[in-house]
Amino acid sequence: MSLLFSFSETTIETPTPQIELGQGRLQTLVPIAVIDIGSNSVRQVIYEGLAQAPSVLFNEKVLCGLGRGMVHSNRLNESGVDRTFLALRRFRALGEQLNVSKTHVIATAAVRDAENGKEFIENVTRITGCRVEVLTGAMEARYSAMGIQSGFHRPTGIAGDIGGGSLELITVDRELGEGVTLPLGGLRLTELSGGSLAEAKKIARANLKEVTLNWPGIERNFYAIGGTWRSLAKLHIANKNYPLSLVHDYELSADEMMDFCKFIATNDVSKMSGIDAVSRNRRDLLPVGAVVMRETLRALKADRVVMSSLGLREGVLYSMLSAEEQAHDSLLVACRDLSTLRARNPEHCQELATWTEKAFATLGIDESDNDRRHREASCYLADIAWRAHPDFRAQQYMGIIANAGFVGISHEGRAYLAMANYYRYTGLGAKVTPPTIATLASPIVQKKARVLAAMFRVLYLFSATMPGVISQLQIRKDDSGGVVISIPQAISDLRGERPSERIRQLGNELGVNVTLEVV
Repeated sequence: MSLLFSFSETTIETPTPQIELGQGRLQTLVPIAVIDIGSNSVRQVIYEGLAQAPSVLFNEKVLCGLGRGMVHSNRLNESGVDRTFLALRRFRALGEQLNVSKTHVIATAAVRDAENGKEFIENVTRITGCRVEVLTGAMEARYSAMGIQSGFHRPTGIAGDIGGGSLELITVDRELGEGVTLPLGGLRLTELSGGSLAEAKKIARANLKEVTLNWPGIERNFYAIGGTWRSLAKLHIANKNYPLSLVHDYELSADEMMDFCKFIATNDVSKMSGIDAVSRNRRDLLPVGAVVMRETLRALKADRVVMSSLGLREGVLYSMLSAEEQAHDSLLVACRDLSTLRARNPEHCQELATWTEKAFATLGIDESDNDRRHREASCYLADIAWRAHPDFRAQQYMGIIANAGFVGISHEGRAYLAMANYYRYTGLGAKVTPPTIATLASPIVQKKARVLAAMFRVLYLFSATMPGVISQLQIRKDDSGGVVISIPQAISDLRGERPSERIRQLGNELGVNVTLEVV
């Protein structure tokens, strides 16, 4: 069968009927789909469109077990094949219903290794109406690494993607290394080891001993991809009383993960606290997945584990973007999009970003690259909860930030976003209880978020969300060390008791006297 790299000649485009989209959809995007035929699961993800930070319109997975029994038969599981064909018929119907313009069908380890793979692919092509890309192990690794590039801000380290049939490893930095593939997928390793975790450990260690990947930099971050490893992270989060339930960019030391994996492999998982966080269909593979994780971290001598919700499918989309589009900041793209969809005036949100950038610089508030990104993102998101009752805007905003599918942001960064607008709505008084998520941020990050919130509270009283107002306000330091905000005479009637009180609060956060002058 043909093993090609480019999708340009292997996808079938279907005419997209003109339909009226709801206001919650970006009007410029056309739906695009990826069907991923794996050794254990078959999944279709329909994205809103080809973009740096695509939102998911529809996502469905069926655990077909195509690779079950392949160690002994070298053939795709018959029951799994039937279930796959049934799922693919449904996926095609769903794609047509959602007016998908392009569907990319990819297949991985089980299909490329099975002796009846060619016949299977012919049937898949007939059912879906699309040609199927059977990825080599190296291609699979590369696309998974592109998923990491799509989902993290300047990632550096080694990515590992565990599926049902194989484990792919590849170095990730500005440039990608050569990928390697190992027969250490959950289903395959379970069968190779006869269900013995001790034997699985020996097999994993023997295969990983041959891996000679070099870390691309000083940081030894291991980016973990795949449903089994995400389930491990969910279980760890549930046992830690962590303030976020998000798996993406969940970080822990390699030593802590290795200890946890050892515990998983030597105890009854079904009786563990927090096991309800893991899908029942994933639980059987948790122990063998833990064995592979532990042996991988040991062999690579990793320092930290960073969990990823993005991988192969997102890498496929990322590969189709232009170099210019790939260079866009995925966090800021997503936040601008959400501002477009939910803010009263997105242009005003952009003005907030511009004004606060100048203000932080004027006041000498030092910002790292991530601080700057997080402040800018907070500005784009500052008005997304305006439709809620004023008493509940803070809570609604917190719910969005805690659960939104943002990528390219750490959990500490997400805490910054949450605090900046939580305090904007609740105020900054001593009686205001900090949100639980604040514990993920350092004291310095918490302080910067509070200062930004204090600026929001001042600026919104002058602008009332209308563009063209706050750009007229200037901020400077005076000779006595205080801060002066100047307002033009033409709009000086916007002064009042409430703005004066908010300006005083800003001074409290800055630790200096802030005054308002008319010019």
